[in-house]
Amino acid sequence: MANRIIIPEIAAVKFPDIHVESPSGRALNLPLVAPPNNVDAQAGNTVDPQNVDSKAGDMVVPDASLLCLSFRASSQKMVESWSLPFLDTFGSSGNIQVYEVSFIDSRLLSASPVRQLFLKIMRKSNNPQRHVVYSFGDSYYFRKKLHILNLLTGYIYLVDRLGRVRWQGFGSATQEEISSLTACASILLR
Repeated sequence: MANRIIIPEIAAVKFPDIHVESPSGRALNLPLVAPPNNVDAQAGNTVDPQNVDSKAGDMVVPDASLLCLSFRASSQKMVESWSLPFLDTFGSSGNIQVYEVSFIDSRLLSASPVRQLFLKIMRKSNNPQRHVVYSFGDSYYFRKKLHILNLLTGYIYLVDRLGRVRWQGFGSATQEEISSLTACASILLR
């Protein structure tokens, strides 16, 4: 079962940093968290200099991010059972982002020329709030930090703007779990 209530700030752990690449060729570090000395004056949001895309300008740190992790292709449908209803509920809100992270641990696919070809043929998202991204290489230490043991299921994390895990779930979403997720996200968006 997923969390039923939001994890209090005091008990929330930081989501470990992870480097990802998108099919559009952009590379960034998740979660989007900013150092306190870089403030976007227009929005009042902070921006991590490593998460700046020279083509698109500065990226704004969202108030809530849904990080959906899949380690095998079989868990992609599980991830979508969470991300699509989340986007249906909060899609009109400009201060959320969804990152569907697929982990590629194959040495062949992680090699630079093959990786570039792989990224070119992978699907792109039409929704500006839904990002399909890929992490290449060994994910053992990342998984160890999050206590991920089963690679056949999807893992879902609701992260606040400071990079703290405020809610988590796994597997395929039930209606009750989606309600819990949306309630917790609403609290972060206030």
